[in-house]
Amino acid sequence: MFNCLIWMFVLLCSSVADENSIRDADIFPSSPEIERRSTLKMFCVLGKRYTPHRNASHIIWKLNHELIAQENYNIVNETVSSVTIHNFTYSKAHVKCFTKYLGKEQLLVHTEVTSGFPPDTPGNISCIYYFDAELSCTWTSGRETNFRTNYTLYRKMVILPNAVGSCQSKTESCSFYYPDTPYSSSFCFQVKAENVLGEASSDCVPMPMEKIEKFEPPEILSVKKITGIKQLLTVTWKMPEKIIPSQDLICQVNYRNLYSNSSEFVSVPLNSAEKTGSYNLTGLWDSTEYSVAIRCISVVSIFWSEWSRGKTASTEEKAPSEKVDLWRVIETSHSAGSRSVHLMWKPLNSFPPSGRILGYKIQYFPENNAALKMTSISTDKKISLPLNEKAYIISVTAYNSAGSSPESVLRIPSTDEKTPQIIETVRTFTTNEEVVVEWIASEPEIAEYVVEWYKELETDPFSRSWQYVSNSTNWKTNKRNFKPFICYNISVYPLYGNKVAAPYSIQTYVQEKKPSEGPVADTGVPGKNEVTIKWKEISKDKRNGFISNYTIFYKPEDGKEQNETVNSDVLQYRLKSLQANTQYTVYIMASNEAGGTSGEPKTFKTLKFNKEDVIFIALPVGLSMLFLLGLWITCIVKKHAFKKVCWPDIPNPADSMAVEWPLDASMNNSFLKGVISEAKPVDFEDLSVLEHCFPEESQEGSLLMNCENHVSEGTDINTKGIINRDKKLLYNEEKEVAKCFSPSMPYIITDQDMGIQTHSAVIPAKEIQPVEMLEDDLCESQQTSIKNEENDKEDVLKLEDFSEKALFNPYLKNSVKTREFLISENLTERSKNEPKSQSTVLPPFQQNVVGQSYVTLDMFGLATAH
Repeated sequence: MFNCLIWMFVLLCSSVADENSIRDADIFPSSPEIERRSTLKMFCVLGKRYTPHRNASHIIWKLNHELIAQENYNIVNETVSSVTIHNFTYSKAHVKCFTKYLGKEQLLVHTEVTSGFPPDTPGNISCIYYFDAELSCTWTSGRETNFRTNYTLYRKMVILPNAVGSCQSKTESCSFYYPDTPYSSSFCFQVKAENVLGEASSDCVPMPMEKIEKFEPPEILSVKKITGIKQLLTVTWKMPEKIIPSQDLICQVNYRNLYSNSSEFVSVPLNSAEKTGSYNLTGLWDSTEYSVAIRCISVVSIFWSEWSRGKTASTEEKAPSEKVDLWRVIETSHSAGSRSVHLMWKPLNSFPPSGRILGYKIQYFPENNAALKMTSISTDKKISLPLNEKAYIISVTAYNSAGSSPESVLRIPSTDEKTPQIIETVRTFTTNEEVVVEWIASEPEIAEYVVEWYKELETDPFSRSWQYVSNSTNWKTNKRNFKPFICYNISVYPLYGNKVAAPYSIQTYVQEKKPSEGPVADTGVPGKNEVTIKWKEISKDKRNGFISNYTIFYKPEDGKEQNETVNSDVLQYRLKSLQANTQYTVYIMASNEAGGTSGEPKTFKTLKFNKEDVIFIALPVGLSMLFLLGLWITCIVKKHAFKKVCWPDIPNPADSMAVEWPLDASMNNSFLKGVISEAKPVDFEDLSVLEHCFPEESQEGSLLMNCENHVSEGTDINTKGIINRDKKLLYNEEKEVAKCFSPSMPYIITDQDMGIQTHSAVIPAKEIQPVEMLEDDLCESQQTSIKNEENDKEDVLKLEDFSEKALFNPYLKNSVKTREFLISENLTERSKNEPKSQSTVLPPFQQNVVGQSYVTLDMFGLATAH
């Protein structure tokens, strides 16, 4: 019978396919929904488009992307193929129909298959009844069906089975609303669930309405204290209106103080006629705030109302019973006679507290003068007091509406007071959860200490934390009171009497990590084989721990890296044994217990020469330059002295104004005219100063005449020699010719090379200035010397009646006692500006006066054979 139905279904599908031949293929059933783990059978029908080249034998099947085995295929006819899938376990899957022809697969059609379960019988039916408002029921549906399930809730009366009310839902709850909420004690409730695979219904569960009644929470009218009565609060509330009549009630009052997480409950019965309730909460803490909430229930119901909205109130206050936890920070005095003391205190640590603190009263006065007591009021837990250098007593009390707390007293020492050092050492360490501080005191009788801690970089004195420690020399606190990677200062203060001894302070990190940055190297000025590396400390906020050491890494170009490690207190290091004229890269790593961080690398290049090399090279050069410079300066400074010694200035007799020379006779001589006309200016380098012979004053007249005769003779002889082109010179080998002069007039001979010509002329002098002459430079007897020279050179100049005199040398400046120079017009300004204190002015020159000084200038040209 079942096979006949299948064949009929296949034939129907074939006819449908023939009628819809425009479709390529079709699949049946489309989007089936089956029960999980059941057998699925699908049909694929080819359209006429694929025949006659393809038939059902070319159809293959896939489940999602997996090929289904061919033994599950069944060819119904030429155009219809079926597939059977056993134990289908997918919640959702795609069944696909393909044709495979000439090795190629082509998707024809596919459909989605969903599997699931039929609904389970609903259970655990529960209902809540809100009088004259709502009836709401819930249940459990069982396992997930994977299909959409519809639920129907039936409300039935036991005595009237046909009086049924119902509501539909797609979830596991359903409600009846007023006015469809009649009150009855004989209702039962049933739930039916259904989906595509089936349906299931629960039993009808009876539920009396008064048993499932739940009403709205009560409203608290007030929670208040009664004046004059300690530790008591009165609570008053109102019941909701929609309650089943004639039912006794029970209300529960919940109260708790705000300093505790635990709550307490008290039950208060009410009869059905009471619409309000009231209760006194006793045994409460003084000055403590309480929170109160209330809920109520019918005596026959199983459901409490929700808690009411809470209200808070405080009990009657009392004066604070504990003194405040007081501490101070004394700021260093910035000016004489003035300092700031920062007081801070913690909230009262008594439990329960005495009440709401209205403020704090601070009193302070000099230790030696209580009459100068001053008072300040603060609502904050800190205050700064400007004090002078004296010792002060400070007290702080907390007050409320009931009174004041005991005084907390501190003594502030004077600025010049020396506090003893009682604590010898302090150490700190951390465990997994705690920070531990231990210390050793030199005086065991000290029983109280203050441990103070704060961040090293913290500048606000009020941000410090502290704790009093009694009868112990160690202190522990939770790690959460300290932040990691931050340095803290920890100080321990001993307390004896009302005094505070000197603290002992250390620094600590509860947790370290490597520095956030490394130090930056400063190479300075490198040397030849060494360089001094300097660096600055890392800023404290980036150390993240205690710096244990610094490591200097340096590496020459194309060389091997080396390093040197120094202690944390060293901020410079000299690298030695470096290669000269080499570029290096250097960087510094700062390390702590957690690791190290390197700074930015820097480069430097060593010098080719060091200071010693430069000094070794520069010293000889410098000394040579200094020597040359000294020689040059000496020449500049002493040039006039050197010039007088080596090239003395010779006055030009031609410019002398001393005499008027009779040049007519000379000019009548045609040869002399030629000589004079051809004469060149006299060069001072060719001047020779003859030795001077000074005759006695009695012989000055005859000497003058003899000198004139000799000059005349010399002139004739020279002229004669020039005419005859005789190579014999008047003064052979440029020797000087001696002349006799008066004591006040030097006689000057000038020799100048004028080719082969020689001439002499007598030129008058223009100006005569007396100069000192040395007494030691007198020639003893020039007459004899001159005659010998005349005999040897055959010269014509003769000096007669020359008495023996001391020799005078004009070149020896220091030996001159008195001498005169003829000043030429072209003499330097220096010569003209000689000190006048050393000279006297001669009287005007008088012609043909016996003893009158005069000057002759003889020019001799040396004829040399070339």
